[in-house]
Amino acid sequence: MGKEKPKKERKYGKGTRACVRCGSYGPIIRRYDLYLCRHCFREVARNLGFKKYE
Repeated sequence: MGKEKPKKERKYGKGTRACVRCGSYGPIIRRYDLYLCRHCFREVARNLGFKKYE
């Protein structure tokens, strides 16, 4: 085919931060330097010490 371009280095926005667990670029929880997407956070929140308020 043709020459492939190298991926553009993102400086800001959604494309700069990926989930450290699954690699998705969707909604990332950055608080407390977690850098987990909301799906992964829900799976590991108990192990991290978070409690669910009812």
